[in-house]
Amino acid sequence: MEPISSVNGKVWGTGRHTTVTGVLFSFAIVVAVVTMMVLNALDHVAQKSNVLDDERSRETMSGALQTFAAQLAATLNDYAAWDDAATNVYAADGMPWTISNYGEMSVNSSLFDVAIVIGDDKKPIMAYRDGKPMDGSLDDFFAPSLWALFDRVKAAGTQDIPEATGFVGTQSGIAVVGVALVREKSGALSVPAGRHRYLIFARHLDAHRIDELGTTYVIAGLRKVAPDFAARYFVDIGDAQGKSLGKLIWTPRAPGDIGYSEVRPKVVQALCLVGLFFLVLLIIGWMAGRRLKAEEVNAREDALRDRLSGLLNRDGLRLAVDALVAASTQSKQNVLVLYLDLDGFKEVNDAYGHGTGDQLIRAVAAGLKVLIPDGAVLARIGGDEFAIAFASNDAEAAALQLSEHILDFLAEPLEIGRRVVVIGASIGIAVSAGGTVGREELVRRADLAMYKAKEAGRARMTLYDPAMDADREERNALELDLRMAIEGGDLALAYQPLIDASSHEMTGVEALVRWNRPGHGPVSPEVFIPIAETSGLIEALGLFVLRKACETAKQWPELRISVNVSPGQFRNPAFTDYVRYVLRQTDIAAKRVTLEVTEGYMIQNPQRTRQSIERLKTLGVTIALDDFGSGFSSIGYLRQFGFDRIKIDRSLVMEIQESDSQREMLQATVALARSLDIPVTAEGIETEEQAVIVSLFGCDTLQGYFFGKPMPAEQITERLHEARARKMKSHRTNAA
Repeated sequence: MEPISSVNGKVWGTGRHTTVTGVLFSFAIVVAVVTMMVLNALDHVAQKSNVLDDERSRETMSGALQTFAAQLAATLNDYAAWDDAATNVYAADGMPWTISNYGEMSVNSSLFDVAIVIGDDKKPIMAYRDGKPMDGSLDDFFAPSLWALFDRVKAAGTQDIPEATGFVGTQSGIAVVGVALVREKSGALSVPAGRHRYLIFARHLDAHRIDELGTTYVIAGLRKVAPDFAARYFVDIGDAQGKSLGKLIWTPRAPGDIGYSEVRPKVVQALCLVGLFFLVLLIIGWMAGRRLKAEEVNAREDALRDRLSGLLNRDGLRLAVDALVAASTQSKQNVLVLYLDLDGFKEVNDAYGHGTGDQLIRAVAAGLKVLIPDGAVLARIGGDEFAIAFASNDAEAAALQLSEHILDFLAEPLEIGRRVVVIGASIGIAVSAGGTVGREELVRRADLAMYKAKEAGRARMTLYDPAMDADREERNALELDLRMAIEGGDLALAYQPLIDASSHEMTGVEALVRWNRPGHGPVSPEVFIPIAETSGLIEALGLFVLRKACETAKQWPELRISVNVSPGQFRNPAFTDYVRYVLRQTDIAAKRVTLEVTEGYMIQNPQRTRQSIERLKTLGVTIALDDFGSGFSSIGYLRQFGFDRIKIDRSLVMEIQESDSQREMLQATVALARSLDIPVTAEGIETEEQAVIVSLFGCDTLQGYFFGKPMPAEQITERLHEARARKMKSHRTNAA
């Protein structure tokens, strides 16, 4: 039995050894295979992570360059499509303005470091870099691709958007360069082709800005290299002619290699730590992905944000309103959109500069953030335009209540630095009931309602009404016809006599514009003049009236000519130069010309009004305050602004025969003016009794239907001939 046992023992022992060895060998093989598979898998994951990271870095840098160029393009549009620029850049004496607002702004600016104004002949009219005049020619400083951008803008004319932006090589390296036609904000330009002027901004992609890009977008080792530099991952910088100017490369972060080096020793040392290895790998991968995702989210958010106010921009509003409308189709809530346009912002910007204007925008944005309800969307969609969108179970009520709060907020004086400014807002409101109206139409309706609020007198809110669309179409057609009428000189002037209260002789006339619209008949000035004011045509219209009136008045040497001046003309710093030019062109004595201004603009801008009046008086023209007594006119205005004459509003004359209080009011008003040694004109005289009363009260000049309605120039000439004939007859009678 022992041998068997022994044999059996040997057999068992041999089998057990073989089994253990096989298991160990198999285990070792499995461990080795698993280890290799794990290591290979880890290596593949590491390489893939590196590739994804490098691809993401390349996409991020590509977007950064586009943002870099887009920022310059936005800045260029603000400075080129500017009413003041369209006036001063083309003016013979506009160089100080051009240097102040373009050239000198290039010093220490984060927006641009080169500012140039050129003509159609490509010759520089002004060239500044870093706030100082540039030396040398543009061809020496810029690569030829600059002129490719210029040719593109010049070919666009004024029909399309006359702007182009791209990268261009310069003596100092690579710069993003923008070229734009200098024009009015509306896109209009009265200067003929061949005399156009173009604004060029350049922003160099120097080492400092490259470092800023690397810091902003978390790209390590970002630097610029030559076009032929060999690199696996890079972003090419090409100019407008397709030529490569250079590359941006960076130091790969290789997050996969970092993770692989950390976990490999643990995998090799013990297979039991494989699970921990995968856990660490997953954590590292998750953290890397989260970081990349955060970078992507930040980049997307930056693209949807307005840099000045920190609010959403137009693209951000588009996405947000789309989301609100989509959600409301399920919740059946109403989507409300408020479209705001600040009243008086342009005056603040013009009076105190863009710096104060920017601070005002930020202050308004901060106030609106506090006022809007939870979950509402707030965006800045233009220079002084904002939009608010939110969902509500109420229809118009919630929007009206919010609008009231906003108007109350903006009615209060705002302290900007050391200045106190007063503005307001015109608000348009549109509603998408249950999401039935899409974003584009909803915003359009709110915008249209806003313009209606502005036309109605500003500082108010207006709900969208479908009838507004028909009004807008008619208004657009009216505006187009009016523009053509002004450009073609198809307007007429009527002249209303001004009568001396003592001699009852005609001493002057007031020029009044008339328009007989082709295919429609006469259009009231009360209709087309407000359209001219809101569309930017008022200055061209005013100049036409002034020039035509002065030309016609040359045939009436014994008469003075009065012309109304709109607030739009009065606020233009170059208006005095325009008047001087017309006086010189028509060869009429300045003392024969009276410019009549209403009080509305004075209330908003007393300081600029006083400056404008002082400049106009240096020409020798007379300045009259029109419609005195119809609003807020006071003795303070008469003392502060030094008017040469006032015109009593017809509302004070209408009932002087029937109302004792009306007579007393009129008498007190005239006495006030006469005490300040200011002559007085009474308008709206319709009866002989009214003429007698206002003459007795002290008015020296009379105007109204009793003496003659507005009439063509020929009738004024006939009346003068008749008056001259009566004088000659009287002289002969006296001589006899």
